[in-house]
Amino acid sequence: MTKQTPYAIIESGSKQYRVEVGDIIDVELFDCEEGKPVEFQNVLMLHDGTKVAVGAPCVDKAVVRAELLGAVRGPKVIAYKYKRRKNYHRKVGHRQDYQRVKITELVS
Repeated sequence: MTKQTPYAIIESGSKQYRVEVGDIIDVELFDCEEGKPVEFQNVLMLHDGTKVAVGAPCVDKAVVRAELLGAVRGPKVIAYKYKRRKNYHRKVGHRQDYQRVKITELVS
């Protein structure tokens, strides 16, 4: 049986992410200063390389620690409204703001 790399499934901003140590992910905005450590308490599943711990809904005493790298912006999304023969058209653009974090530690 081969040993897999440890990973966790966390929830942040009503979205779920599969993370390993060293991963860099973009999550929803939260209040924290750049360069400071961040802890994700909502760990839904934790795999330490040999065994799996599944929470109901969260794994007890499991924490994923990360470092806040900074704020980034997502890709621009264009919404275009149009009604034929009515001379009506609206073009609206949107860019979502995210926080980029680097996963440093998985604690069970």
